[in-house]
Amino acid sequence: QVQVVESGGGLVQPGGSLRLSCAASGSIFSFYVMGWYRQPPGNQRELVATIASGGTTNYADSVKGRFTISRDNPKNTVYLQMNSLKPEDTAVYYCTVGWKYWGQGTQVTVSF
Repeated sequence: QVQVVESGGGLVQPGGSLRLSCAASGSIFSFYVMGWYRQPPGNQRELVATIASGGTTNYADSVKGRFTISRDNPKNTVYLQMNSLKPEDTAVYYCTVGWKYWGQGTQVTVSF
């Protein structure tokens, strides 16, 4: 059974930064595309960023230039560095392993 656990969420002021981490159990981590999605209040879940096993990345237009996704395969961990945060980035952020396994989410709130 693969477990996916996110951490690093919290409350931050506009313009601030946070780094989310996602740790996955099991030996399959390095073979899968990893991704971050988010679900703003009252809205559907949406793509934030993905990173392939070889390191190719993809970002939503709304976060390009502000967010950076990276992965550490030996540690079975993927990161999301979020800079220049805006109130509209407020959401529950979810990590996925290959769109097959999902974490429980971590809340990010951007507000004064």
